Amino acid sequence: MASNNPTWRQERVADELSLKLGILVSPRTVKKYWPNRLDSKPRGVSGQRWTTFVRNHANAIIACDFATVMTASFRALYVFVIMEIGTRRILHCNITEHPTAQWTAQQFREAVPSDHYNRFLIHDRDSIFSQEVDEAVTRLGCKVLRTPVRAPQANAYCERLVGTIRRECLDFMIPLGEKHLRRILRDWVRHYNLGRPHCSLGPGLPIPDPEQPRVPQPNRHQLPQGWSVVGKSVLGDLHHEYRLEKTAA
Repeated sequence: MASNNPTWRQERVADELSLKLGILVSPRTVKKYWPNRLDSKPRGVSGQRWTTFVRNHANAIIACDFATVMTASFRALYVFVIMEIGTRRILHCNITEHPTAQWTAQQFREAVPSDHYNRFLIHDRDSIFSQEVDEAVTRLGCKVLRTPVRAPQANAYCERLVGTIRRECLDFMIPLGEKHLRRILRDWVRHYNLGRPHCSLGPGLPIPDPEQPRVPQPNRHQLPQGWSVVGKSVLGDLHHEYRLEKTAA
């Protein structure tokens, strides 16, 4: 209990044990089994875990990262993505051959609207995220949170997004150039936001389709009468999106 709830003290643990679990012990007894690593923590310091903070503020956090892509001519291109953690929505995706601080700052201006509700931005300690970039983000109304050194798990959501882009798209395609890569990522980002179910959302879609018909399901193992499954190809049959469509009478 002490490890899972860093704000609790011995009295709170003793109350939890006696009131809910029927284990009658005093705070002094709890202190005998208190983890040594928590003894030095000052009273009143929450020590909230990073994962807890991100989970509690997911709807107000955006994250970003760079990914390197090699073209067919062995030309290195840099893909920059910005995502919204709460909805898993990709807010922005752009490509450049020579990333600079000015270019990166401009991407945030294009991705974050003036009436946004985001409060924090997570990025790693790459040199491209200079003080100029952080100041531009701060002027947009977001507090910059730099991840610790060599701790990619601190930006786990965006790191996973970059991995998903590779596993579900770029590992199967060799871009011929920057224009070709833009077309590939444009189609994949649309698929990711509008057509790819996400387990962490329930499952759900980052941007639900308001026109998707709500069809009653009298039997979960059979299609409703008068409806058929229609598939749509994505990226040359690499993926498909499916939906129910009412058949003609």
